[in-house]
Amino acid sequence: MKVLLAGATGALGKQLVPRLVAAGHEVVGTTRTASKLDLLRELGATGVTADVLDPDQVARVVAEAEPDVIIHQLTALNRSFAARHFDRIFAETNRLRTDATDHLLAAGRATGVTRFIAQSFAGWPFARTGGLVKSEDDPLDPAPPKAMRETFEAIRYLETTVTSADWTEGMVLRYGGFYGPGTSLSREGGEQVELIRERKFPVVGDGGGVWSFVHIEDAAEATVAAVTRGARGIYNIVDDDPARVAEWLPAAARTVGAPPPRHVPRWLGRLVAGEAGVVMMTEVRGASNEKAKRELGWQPRHASWRESFAEAAA
Repeated sequence: MKVLLAGATGALGKQLVPRLVAAGHEVVGTTRTASKLDLLRELGATGVTADVLDPDQVARVVAEAEPDVIIHQLTALNRSFAARHFDRIFAETNRLRTDATDHLLAAGRATGVTRFIAQSFAGWPFARTGGLVKSEDDPLDPAPPKAMRETFEAIRYLETTVTSADWTEGMVLRYGGFYGPGTSLSREGGEQVELIRERKFPVVGDGGGVWSFVHIEDAAEATVAAVTRGARGIYNIVDDDPARVAEWLPAAARTVGAPPPRHVPRWLGRLVAGEAGVVMMTEVRGASNEKAKRELGWQPRHASWRESFAEAAA
């Protein structure tokens, strides 16, 4: 198949391109900067530069590529993360989730794309009531913290718009928190690892928030599977082991040789990280991967962060 990968030089894109090529697909990858075209060529893709927020440029790139499948992996993540300013940090990514999604869908419709796959997130949008691990059928948070509402709405817009496109097979992959090469949880250049080492990533309150992770390589494998398997809908792409912050954060500190994380009360966490930070540490829910296993025929090779954090940090 011909695959257009929008966002081909991000952490996940660089894992995806060689796997798509190995699976026999012809890949055209977009990048914002001409300096990354050589990288795409080395990975096996045809690289094109495009401003994905310009509908005319997107229409041109898609028309020239004539893809059967579009994979939307566009993000603009800020490496200096601060939960207090959540929406500000994700503002550009939110435009990619809304405006760029619209441009890619319009261009895909004009060229007869048969499958459209888009990236979403399973890390915090679920309702913070009921069970600690949620499926794709469970409701999202009806009242997210104020600092996260713009980001929440952008995620909901992307998911609804893609899965309701009746002219194509619209699929949304809700990834867990990435770890592994090129991510914030990697030994080289991993921002979260550095915060853990410097004891600047504390356990807030009871640390009862449940996080779901996925190794970047497993996320790529699931995405390749979605090119040819599965039906319209949403899929949680996470490992088998959702875990409370109070459990995974001390374990992560041990694997990188850092001192145990500090413990701070909710009121202090709220002063430092705002309500969004406190919610993420104490109330969010994890995600189940049963649907992805069943319908995509996917199985994470890194089944649990417990062993794989150490591997990723080594």
